[in-house]
Amino acid sequence: MDRGVLYPARLPTFTRLPAPDPVAPLVRWFWIPEWSIAPGRSSRQHLIAFAACNLVVEPDVVGVAGPSTRASHRDLAGTGWGVGALLRPAAVPAVVGDPGALRDAYRPVELPALAGPVRAAMAGLTDRHERAVAAFADWLLATVPAPTPEALLANAVADLIETDDSVRTVTQAAARLSISARTVQRLARRYVGVPPATMIRRRRLQLAAERLRTDPGTSLAAVAADLGFADHAHLANEFRTVLGLTLSAYRQRT
Repeated sequence: MDRGVLYPARLPTFTRLPAPDPVAPLVRWFWIPEWSIAPGRSSRQHLIAFAACNLVVEPDVVGVAGPSTRASHRDLAGTGWGVGALLRPAAVPAVVGDPGALRDAYRPVELPALAGPVRAAMAGLTDRHERAVAAFADWLLATVPAPTPEALLANAVADLIETDDSVRTVTQAAARLSISARTVQRLARRYVGVPPATMIRRRRLQLAAERLRTDPGTSLAAVAADLGFADHAHLANEFRTVLGLTLSAYRQRT
């Protein structure tokens, strides 16, 4: 659940709910953070987000977050919440358009038919999260066309890369799916917005951060070897390039 979150202990209240079956081809899961920060204070949330798009309803805005290629953060203050959908590739063209144009960006969008029911659900007294997800799912079903075979293949590409830790190259991903590497590249570009190699790199860094956080006794060399990096220096360079901090500095802060 915390994969991709660099400092889980600093999270606000966080709920993750599975996508209802009818929208499972469109959404990986729904996520709902809620926070109440004391006046004059803030909480910085650091992420190595999935290489995917998110559609988020907040109290005052609806936004689309494009795929990320680097670590990111958001400063939370006051009282607030969000209801987000981690979109699967099949939903992206209808909801986002060109995901590559939104890399590392968050763009406000006008979607009153989505925002109204979700906000009403979050203002309720009972079953707020479930009602908000149901309203979100209803909007998606009414808005996003049924996935084409190509869109479902794009889902399969993303699922494989994000869940199979043994896949370390685009060629391996293509072979597992019995398609060409060029097809993997094309599907990632259209439905995810980043190259498949970037998706693989992101998964490996998420896993490295998770290992460093949950297994403080393991050596950095062992983490690098287990995740398929050439050596400790290769992992350290990737970590520093993407996250802007060293492996040892991250371990000390968790």
